[in-house]
Amino acid sequence: MTDDRRALRTQALIAFMCVALVVYFFLLGRIAVAFIRTGEPAAIGLGVALLALPLIGVWVMVSTVQAGLAHQRLARLAREQNMDLDVSDLPRRPSGRIERDAADALFDVVRDELNEEPDNWLRWYRLARAYDYAGDRGRARAAMRRAVELEESA
Repeated sequence: MTDDRRALRTQALIAFMCVALVVYFFLLGRIAVAFIRTGEPAAIGLGVALLALPLIGVWVMVSTVQAGLAHQRLARLAREQNMDLDVSDLPRRPSGRIERDAADALFDVVRDELNEEPDNWLRWYRLARAYDYAGDRGRARAAMRRAVELEESA
């Protein structure tokens, strides 16, 4: 399957999931309103609590989609500048993940690049990708947030 086709399928799946979540949030909101309309104190309390869930859910969904779009934009810009990390020749496990030693070596190279240009969004983007390949998702997300901040302020 080509990369364009895979990306289109992924985008369609994300759109479907967002629509499904909106429908779910709407139905949950209707149930919450029904509880509140009963006039019973316990039901009102439960209705108010249920009403908070769709609001939180919408906020999480919107912020996640916004972050994903920002990350895709950085990936496109990095590819356009021929600065995306090339991992095609790195050894892989049977699962398809990059061997730990190879990922760590790649990380060391990218970290040194960042130390030379700490205010360059592209270096932070590459660091985020290296963290991801090394399996450190938390630091990958933090580095990607920093990359987005720097790119948007540039």
